[in-house]
Amino acid sequence: MDSEPHSPNPSPAEQYRPASRPISRKTVLRAAVAAGAAIPVALIGGPALARTMATTGTSVPLTPPCDDGDDPTPEQIEGPYFKPNSPERTSLLEPGMPGTHLTVSGYVFGSACLPVAGALLDFWQADDNGAYDNTGFTLRGHQYTDSTGAFALTTIVPGLYPGRTRHIHVKLQAPGRPILTTQLYFPNEPRNNTDTIFDPRLLMTVRDGNGGREAAFDFVLDVPQDPGGGGDPTTPPPSGTTWTAGTTYRPGDRVTYAGKPYVCVQTHTAQAGWEPPSVPALWQAG
Repeated sequence: MDSEPHSPNPSPAEQYRPASRPISRKTVLRAAVAAGAAIPVALIGGPALARTMATTGTSVPLTPPCDDGDDPTPEQIEGPYFKPNSPERTSLLEPGMPGTHLTVSGYVFGSACLPVAGALLDFWQADDNGAYDNTGFTLRGHQYTDSTGAFALTTIVPGLYPGRTRHIHVKLQAPGRPILTTQLYFPNEPRNNTDTIFDPRLLMTVRDGNGGREAAFDFVLDVPQDPGGGGDPTTPPPSGTTWTAGTTYRPGDRVTYAGKPYVCVQTHTAQAGWEPPSVPALWQAG
């Protein structure tokens, strides 16, 4: 069985080369936060994402952006090895499991670049030798995004088998929406050029770190969203009176923070660092 190639850690530009497209709102947000700059008020409407796979402060483009008219994350075939009823877990590692440890993290967004909370992600993959467990649930598991649309998976780098490049299978489903079946790929794999299923739009950003490898990918589901509203169009405005991170607030919503009242003046999803006293562009005292 082929072994994983050993090559110098590629730069973010080498890891992922998207086709030329206009700079998206989310790319600007990532770059601004990564550089420690103030976020333009006009761009606030979803979470400010600044995850970067480099220490240089260079932002990593999304795949694909969800606010530039691009299609949602592409579908891929299910393949012959999917099994339903996988266990709910965020780590697929088992004692003594061979292979290079891998973490995959990211977010799930809808059509308006707003996070999708409670989205189901069901992962399955080959082991270090390129074999799937078709009798049990080794390297199989499902999880749900949190209130910010985030997910994180701990697993191993999948092995190779004839005809395919390295890949991880995943099914995604927002609450009450159709299922998206797709696959995630690794950059700089020799077999990417010969695998007839491979799609460069599904490349993760990957780097070495923490005794293994770290990867990131953001999914975009075909979920209708109101750009001026919350991530879930069926979710009513918050009824509580205490400011809470992860809650989507709309103009006119009232909260208290540290015993003082505030009124929301711009739609946003609350997160640490955006407490009412700290962001007068989002909250006014009163």
